[in-house]
Amino acid sequence: MKPVFEKTPQRQWESFHCEVVRGSSYNATWHFHPEYQLTLVLKSHGHRLVGDKITPLQAGDLVLLGSNLPHVWHQEEAHGQSSRAVHAIIVRFLETFLGGDFLEIPEAEPVRRLLKRAARGLHITGRTREVVADKMQRLAASQGLERVAQLLSILETLARSKEVQPIASAGFVPNLSRDDQGRMERVCNFIHTRLGEPIDREQVAAEAHLSIGAFSRFFKLRTGKTLPEYVNELRVGRACRLLAEADTKVTDVAMECGFQNLANFNRRFREITKVTPREYRRQFKQNAG
Repeated sequence: MKPVFEKTPQRQWESFHCEVVRGSSYNATWHFHPEYQLTLVLKSHGHRLVGDKITPLQAGDLVLLGSNLPHVWHQEEAHGQSSRAVHAIIVRFLETFLGGDFLEIPEAEPVRRLLKRAARGLHITGRTREVVADKMQRLAASQGLERVAQLLSILETLARSKEVQPIASAGFVPNLSRDDQGRMERVCNFIHTRLGEPIDREQVAAEAHLSIGAFSRFFKLRTGKTLPEYVNELRVGRACRLLAEADTKVTDVAMECGFQNLANFNRRFREITKVTPREYRRQFKQNAG
């Protein structure tokens, strides 16, 4: 997918940008920017797309993105009617936010390695997630040098932690051309609003104003996935949310997420999550309880 370049709205009096997002959506499209980005989700129902990886969102989700790594956080429309549906803290910073030579000092070596690893995106878990989430909330409420100190403390914590895992695949290479953005937005919006229905390749190709063959090449080049692979990951992500939140029958979850039969749903779900839908629900309840 060709992401659009986004300019960070950094103000003259700040060395990096911190934004508290509240509303019915993230108000963002598939995009990239030169700044590194820390995103803490405090409330949301949907998924995030980082590089070539689609992941269901849940409260507490914490991610560090590298420079120019394409991404978008997406709030599901079914949960997005409320003005309080989304609550997140987003911090963006350049590696030069403290000066061009900052990362060259010996004490910054662990942070330099961290930022290099963030090229694929890093998902932060465990005790580290709890510590950093607390620091991010304090950062959002602070000003001046205290704000800078909080960011340095966060980077130090992440650099020393082993509770960080890469998100995008090792072979992911983003296509950062700014062309065709409108076409991809139309395609993604078309897919997202029809996940519960059959999605016909010819209809999606028509939305992109391309022939079926040209669309298939276009979509695979920009997402790294075929249309069925992309749609199935989104549908399974929605199914994970439904299985975790309610006691809806597995068959009903399958139908609501656009799968035509239970066997196909079970097969696709296991391919992506490595467990069956029932096992996923059991594990979620066990871990949540």
